[in-house]
Amino acid sequence: MSVATSDVELLLSLSEDEIQLRDLIRDVVKNEVIPARMELDEKNEYPIEVFKKFKEAGLFGALFDEDVGGLGMGLMASIILSEEVAYGCLGVGTALLATKLGALPIEVGGTPEQKQKWIPPLASGDKICAFGLTEPGAGSDVPALTTTAVKKGDKYVLNGTKQWISGAGTADFYTVFAMTNKERGTRGISCLIVEKGTPGFSFGKKEDKLGIRCSETRQLIFEDCEVPAENLVGGVENVGMIHALKTLNFSRPAVAASAVGTAQGAFDCAIQYAREREQFGVKIASFQAIQHMLADMAMRIEASRLLTYKSARYCMAGAKDMAKYSAIAKCYAADTAMAVATDGVQIYGGYGYTKEYPAEKFFRDAKILQIYEGTSQIQKNEIAAGLIKEAASKR
Repeated sequence: MSVATSDVELLLSLSEDEIQLRDLIRDVVKNEVIPARMELDEKNEYPIEVFKKFKEAGLFGALFDEDVGGLGMGLMASIILSEEVAYGCLGVGTALLATKLGALPIEVGGTPEQKQKWIPPLASGDKICAFGLTEPGAGSDVPALTTTAVKKGDKYVLNGTKQWISGAGTADFYTVFAMTNKERGTRGISCLIVEKGTPGFSFGKKEDKLGIRCSETRQLIFEDCEVPAENLVGGVENVGMIHALKTLNFSRPAVAASAVGTAQGAFDCAIQYAREREQFGVKIASFQAIQHMLADMAMRIEASRLLTYKSARYCMAGAKDMAKYSAIAKCYAADTAMAVATDGVQIYGGYGYTKEYPAEKFFRDAKILQIYEGTSQIQKNEIAAGLIKEAASKR
């Protein structure tokens, strides 16, 4: 990336291990992700071969704790991994982070036995998983969730449909949220681990998306799908909403980091083009209008990065207002990625509107950052709720 190593070390206090991890990821992204990104996007193809290289480099382990086979470097490792991979391709980054998102309900709410059974294969890269919360009629409106899980003997019978699930069809297992007690609303939601291939569990069509095209997206369809009762996350019913909220609090800084990486990638391409492109006999980088655009882009990226790292540190410390800072980082960084990618296309001019250059891909990819894992508007709702709660406690 264009940010000097010394600046990152000084301002963000990366440890020596974190710096080594970052440098390793950068090398893998340079050699494996960037050369493949346009073909993966064009073919709408899951990055299987890229992930084999990630597995060889041990990158999946960066997402998990040491006691389950990971590197044990904490949330900051996920942040670094998210930013660096998204710098090369947000589609690959989203496909990768889908596994962490799917694993988080088990990490934050699972029993010790569940963690030891399901997480190690993810940390090694042998398996991947996905997160199933959103439904056709329940996106931001989680209380509208209609998927049900009815206990019958030593099994739960699942019925319902999940929508917009990243990794669906490819993932080996899924953390699925369903109503176990409709009368209690959000306090009647539970989370179950469902393996691919379970009778009654199928997938919808592969969505043909605007961006992040190499990250597969499908529906999860459950029709009298029987799941072992031992797969109930935490072994307790009706606490699924707590698992979901904790999951999103910890995952949003990683999404923010993905936005920072996307913005940085779009910026680096744009500034390089501006230094090479000539109009009226001079490089367009000498035009004040372009310089001001580049300055605005850089300021927003740096602010996004600092917010993202701050939110990650708050989450690692278990700060009481970590949900607010996760929302701030996710919202600001996502909006920044979209703004920077848009200006990137503008700097490229007509060429930015073609697939000859990566500007249009950054532009198409960036939009999803303002939508998935909570829209920018929902983030603002959460930020405001946190602020109002803080103000009330000071009276």
